[in-house]
Amino acid sequence: MTNAIMTRRWLVCCMTFAAATSGAQAAQPSNASTDFPSRPVRLVVGLPAGGSTDVVARVVGTGLAETLRQNVVVDNRVGRSGIVAGERIAKQGSADGHTLLFHASFYSEILASVEGTLPYDPMGDFTPVTLVTKIPNVLVVHPGVPAHNVAELVAHAKSRPKPLHYASSGNGSSAHLSMELFKQRAKVAAEHVPYKGVPQALIDLFSGQMSVMFGNIPGQLPHLRSGKLRALAVTSLDRSFQLPDVPTMHEAGIPGFEITVWYGVLAPTQTPPALVQKLDAAIIKTLERPEVAARMMEHGAKPQPLPAQSFNSFRRAETAKWTQLVRDAGIRTN
Repeated sequence: MTNAIMTRRWLVCCMTFAAATSGAQAAQPSNASTDFPSRPVRLVVGLPAGGSTDVVARVVGTGLAETLRQNVVVDNRVGRSGIVAGERIAKQGSADGHTLLFHASFYSEILASVEGTLPYDPMGDFTPVTLVTKIPNVLVVHPGVPAHNVAELVAHAKSRPKPLHYASSGNGSSAHLSMELFKQRAKVAAEHVPYKGVPQALIDLFSGQMSVMFGNIPGQLPHLRSGKLRALAVTSLDRSFQLPDVPTMHEAGIPGFEITVWYGVLAPTQTPPALVQKLDAAIIKTLERPEVAARMMEHGAKPQPLPAQSFNSFRRAETAKWTQLVRDAGIRTN
């Protein structure tokens, strides 16, 4: 065999090996966790700018941008009480950590219970990353109602020939379901009057046309301080840092009563576990920073992070609770 033939064969072998090696390298997926974040992160919010959900999301997003050393853009995708945002992330969100849903409990846990079906699977189409915070409601009454605590309200409701009228911000809202749970636990009658939103409900509550309502604490604080409303109890298991003198429903004689509007971060379901873990750690680190906690607390939200696995268990328990309550009360949005 001539040297020329041997040289050609050697070159062919080298080229074949190089091609195979190159193909193998191309087939290897990049390390998503190591490469992340390679571009700005988009935090999708399902409600308009300016509301409590949006405000808390922006505080978290600003802090997370500093933690990740990458821009975090808050993207408001408004429609159907958050369903539009949830559907977008479930069906179009990239599973590389750069598109996340800033999730509020009523996006799926409550809506799925009330509406029955959604255009996405609330549990199956998302991977939980981190619980951010839980915000309790407060039970408030018009000052003309002869009740300064929950026991007196229950006694007043049971002594009336006709049921009390209670306001809410709409069918299936946290305010609505809070009162339905209260009715079940306290065994009292009350008629629901749904409004298009909190401002409309408050107008009739201020005038005395409505007697009682549950509302989120940050939104009720100005009216409690002005004396337009009276607080009877909060719906968290621990007292609120904003209303330390107001007892919990549990303390007031309704054992185990807990309802909170909570916020957390979800990712598309195919997001790699290593990347979820990295995001989880980054968000918890962000929430532990004093300046971030202070900004959140200015808006009534105290950081209460839960890591991914615990957050997932919490979501499942919340879904079961709301589903049972909605079934028992026969609640529907229409």
